[in-house]
Amino acid sequence: MSSEVICKTVRQYNKTPISEEDMQKLVEIAKDYNRVKNYVYQRYSGIRSLPKLYPGYTIQNEMTKSGLRAELGLPSVYFYLAVFDALGDIKNQWAQVRNRISKCIRENQSLTAQDRHYLRFVIKQSECFENILLGKRQILSENWEKPYWEACMDVDTERLDKYLCRLVRRYLNKELHTDVANGFSVSERAYRYGDHGIYIAVKEKRKRIFIPLTDHNGYKKQLYIRLFPEEGNIIIHVPVEVQVKSKEGYDNRTGLAVGLFTMFVTDQGHIYGEKYGEYQFALADHIKEGNARYRKNRNSNPGRKKYNARKARLEAALHTYVNAEINRLLETEKPAMLFVPKLPRNSKAGINKSINYSVGMWQRGYVRKRLELKCREQAIELVEVLGKDISRQCSGCGEIGVKAKDLFLCDSCGLQMPERENAAKNALKRGIALQEK
Repeated sequence: MSSEVICKTVRQYNKTPISEEDMQKLVEIAKDYNRVKNYVYQRYSGIRSLPKLYPGYTIQNEMTKSGLRAELGLPSVYFYLAVFDALGDIKNQWAQVRNRISKCIRENQSLTAQDRHYLRFVIKQSECFENILLGKRQILSENWEKPYWEACMDVDTERLDKYLCRLVRRYLNKELHTDVANGFSVSERAYRYGDHGIYIAVKEKRKRIFIPLTDHNGYKKQLYIRLFPEEGNIIIHVPVEVQVKSKEGYDNRTGLAVGLFTMFVTDQGHIYGEKYGEYQFALADHIKEGNARYRKNRNSNPGRKKYNARKARLEAALHTYVNAEINRLLETEKPAMLFVPKLPRNSKAGINKSINYSVGMWQRGYVRKRLELKCREQAIELVEVLGKDISRQCSGCGEIGVKAKDLFLCDSCGLQMPERENAAKNALKRGIALQEK
């Protein structure tokens, strides 16, 4: 995919409720799809299966011989997608393990610089990493043998290898499992668009069910079918490639401050997402109250149907608001470059439990992802700047000031302005300085 093309997800919806009989056929596929994934998790998520994960065809062949597909009667167009879907989750888990190990290496004060160099080398080099975890002697290709022995100089490899194994045992989730069976992936061979709808293959041989759709679009992609059996509905997720289009007149440079109650404040003092906190707190309060009610009445099996339905509505409303405000920001400010402070990790809990819970539920990751995607779609450059002291530093003279409620006050130059606007001005200044280096 070229740099001028991005991937988006388009959603399609059924026009009329799906019959109970047809929905049951789809649910049966979803359950079998989930069972295949859990089988792969159980069999291949451990350390001994690590050499088989890349590229994964060994596991595909072993799954073919396992007899599970014949036992379930699941068509191959679903079976192998479930296998590779599960393998993707396992690979992602290993990537997270490596990231956590890298963090431990960085923060462990007892390690020398040479120790860190050795550990970073072996976790990046797959052969070394696998051999250490499996207790095998290092036999490497010619290209990697010399760099490995250079990394081994002046370090206790036995001690460091044991340290690496301990970290893997600590962070590897050996019980990778999912009970969610509300959807499945579909390859091109398993569906056909036509008659203003889609024909989807089921477990019966040479049988397909027809679902009329609200649009007349057709695609040739791997789809994901999300099921809502109680409502008789489905949502089809379609990945599509979209050409990046830069817009005329977008030539400004804008600094942004990001907040929990207000989404964005610009360096000009313009506010976007002023009601973001209301949506965020409504969702957080619902989750908090629902979880407390569920724990209190767990023995009486209260169920989660109403809770999940309201949660979905609140999340949808929040996401709609976020996207609308980001669109309004870009259309109004017309930026060629946006400078955003790099957000810190979640801080320790404070006194107010309600605020703590809302901060924990803060969907800043969603906001950042949507901002990144919309900037890429319109060829806008999004630049992260250093966030340290960005709200405490005076945007006028650069000295450290104080914050009183929502105001920033500088004793050195007498500057007074809204705290977020001051932070946004600092983001702009730091971004420009970064660009000029």
